[in-house]
Amino acid sequence: MDDAQEPEPSWRPDPAAAGQTILAAFTRWAEREYGLELPDYEALWHWSVDQQDDFWLAVWRYFGLQSDPAPATVLASTEMPGATWFPGVRLNYVSQVFRDRDADRTAVVALTEPGGRTEVTWSELERQVSALAATFRRLGVGIGDRVAGYVPNGAAAIVAFLASASLGAIWSCCGPDYAAAAAANRLAQLEPKVLVAADGYYFAGHAHDRRDEAVRLAALLPTLTDVVHLRHLGLPPAPYAAAVTEWAAAADPAGAGPLVPEPVAFDHPLWVLYSSGTTGVPKGIVHGHGGVVLEYAKTLGLQMNLTGADRLFWYTTTNWMMWNFNSSALLNGTSVIAYDGSPAHPGTGQLWQLAADHGATIVGTSPGYLQLCERKEVTPAPNPALRQIGVTGSPVPAASFAWVRQQFGPDVPLKSTSGGTDIVAALVTGAPTVPVWPGEISCRALGVAVEAFDADGKPVRGDVGELVVTKPMPTMPVSLWNDPDGSRYHAAYFDVYPGVWRHGDWITITGRGSVIIHGRSDATLNRRGVRLGSADIYQVVERLPGIREALVIGVDLPDGGYWMPLFVVLEDGRALDDELRELIDGTLRREASPRHVPDEIFVVPAVPHTRTGKKLEVPIKRLMLGAKLSDVLSLGAVDDPGSLDAFVALAETRRPA
Repeated sequence: MDDAQEPEPSWRPDPAAAGQTILAAFTRWAEREYGLELPDYEALWHWSVDQQDDFWLAVWRYFGLQSDPAPATVLASTEMPGATWFPGVRLNYVSQVFRDRDADRTAVVALTEPGGRTEVTWSELERQVSALAATFRRLGVGIGDRVAGYVPNGAAAIVAFLASASLGAIWSCCGPDYAAAAAANRLAQLEPKVLVAADGYYFAGHAHDRRDEAVRLAALLPTLTDVVHLRHLGLPPAPYAAAVTEWAAAADPAGAGPLVPEPVAFDHPLWVLYSSGTTGVPKGIVHGHGGVVLEYAKTLGLQMNLTGADRLFWYTTTNWMMWNFNSSALLNGTSVIAYDGSPAHPGTGQLWQLAADHGATIVGTSPGYLQLCERKEVTPAPNPALRQIGVTGSPVPAASFAWVRQQFGPDVPLKSTSGGTDIVAALVTGAPTVPVWPGEISCRALGVAVEAFDADGKPVRGDVGELVVTKPMPTMPVSLWNDPDGSRYHAAYFDVYPGVWRHGDWITITGRGSVIIHGRSDATLNRRGVRLGSADIYQVVERLPGIREALVIGVDLPDGGYWMPLFVVLEDGRALDDELRELIDGTLRREASPRHVPDEIFVVPAVPHTRTGKKLEVPIKRLMLGAKLSDVLSLGAVDDPGSLDAFVALAETRRPA
């Protein structure tokens, strides 16, 4: 793209403010320490991936990370999979969390939809973690044991995770909105000793009592010896077969002794997250203490410019990796806001109201929520503290950048980021010294060797390619759970390009270093030999009046043809008449291309998603090809299983010959 075609940024960093950021200070320090000239972010990025040992040791040194012994080697092996980071180093994630904190300052603000608010200071948080760690130890939990959570987003979930990690135990969690069987599909793999189970959660005006479901979950975890019951709704426990300890006693800070985190190896498992799990048992993704501490020091400090004066409020549930990220802002001394409830109840703008009421300086949300606010003509609550809005989960249309600028002004950027549960971090993201272009992600993350590969495995610029990472990064999984020979790990990420991580997205890296996400490569639309990103269609269709959401798939036909149906969810009172069909087709033809125009359009009541919000394009495609629902989906992984009914019916009646 030449300069004449370059779009106008929706935000430009103020030079004076950019010069005062952590990123700018780190760059000046690295230039002095390593004899470098790093005139801009692109030069810093190239150094970070070309000289990985120097860069990651610089991050370690600059942020004062501590271990015993101190690092002697950064990367003992660069093989992928199997890279070996900081051999011999011993540390603990929790030691970094509580290092040099102001005891009386707020660490966590826990909010509930009915209006509950609890502020936890750093000293109170440390005492609760110490008390619960002592309880876990009394219940037989030690290094390498597993503690499972069935809890909503709140201070207790953070305390339980930190207590587990401080012992060198391994944490894993599902929200109590999961049915017992779906939660057990994940947690039973780990053979946990202890389950921390809440009595329920809040959402959309209702308190959801989940005690019976928690009992059913416990029965599906045969290795369980103890349950810690959390009265989140204020309800007593239902009868468990395992022994029960009430949270109030288990985490009572009154008798807490000093917190002494257990030093563990750099790659010792910290937590286990899960793939979307649309088919079969979700794969357990293991991340290590050291990789997370190192990666998040870089992300929180350099990419996001978070300090101890900030409050981070990323809307999430405990089911999503963004809970791990939001909670991990504690590593940087940042206060975190944890909310249990709907972002759009009692009104669509509730997220903005909460952010304003509680002084959030950085708010994180999803593209869907931004689009909902625009459709509902929400005027966000004024928040003088707000300095940045983050967004992730799916590609962000250019219109959302315009809406944010209109609502929040030119000094509050919308910064899109993309990464995933697999690496529990960002691959492409923003930076405080780099502009934001509408519909794009500003830059590749420091230390992450992102490229776009063509069909021959060669890097391309300005064209659509497969998102790959060509060198190790600290938060690539330590392993997959129950994968002793690493074969599942290799098949998941390294089968297509040997020795290169294939992430599963189509991207374009522009000439100015920004990145455009086109959607999942395993759901690619390939029409008459031209690859199309589903996100390019959604960005056009989902802003048309009367359309709430859309899903598109492409199906290869036995005769060599191609069928590309579009499924739309309409606003109440709107019908799919000739006028709307012509509007959809005409707008796609003008704003995308004639190839983006669907072959047929169907109305459906809802679009099915994974519980982390990803549209189920591939399973729907397989349904349309004749597969059985039970063969393509685990219903427990779907946000609304009833949303599949219309697609099952359509697959029977409108499947192409």
